[in-house]
Amino acid sequence: MLGLTVALIGALFVALLGRSYLRARDMRTWPEVPCVIITSEIDERLHDPQSPREYRHSLSFGYEWQGEPLTGDHISLRGSGWSSKRERGENQMRQYPAGMKATCRVNPSNPEFAVLKPDSLAPGYSIWFPGLFVVGGLGIAFRALVPRKPREVAKV
Repeated sequence: MLGLTVALIGALFVALLGRSYLRARDMRTWPEVPCVIITSEIDERLHDPQSPREYRHSLSFGYEWQGEPLTGDHISLRGSGWSSKRERGENQMRQYPAGMKATCRVNPSNPEFAVLKPDSLAPGYSIWFPGLFVVGGLGIAFRALVPRKPREVAKV
């Protein structure tokens, strides 16, 4: 059971990394169109008085798809995450200032969704690691299920 459990957990991570890699690879085939950063600012929130303030970079950009003007708000597929470090958002704000001309990638099956940069292909380069758990777990299960020949004791 231990071997199968290790193999199943490894297979789950192989599937998750594979899905992320394929999505990132697919994003690289999306058409590139020129766009302009419309707004670039820092959002701030406070959950409750005992929690620290959180910040994130928020932006919007305009682009044109097949003659239709559209706007987007995602740097990458997942967007901007919240962080207790304001500097992180400020660095992105300096990287994408309002008025900057850029290139964005438009999802051809949903042109209202565009990103400024595609996701990383790194999950595909890391998939070997959980693959080791799949192979190792199956090896453990195999050794537990296959009967071994009894060893002959050498007579002295």
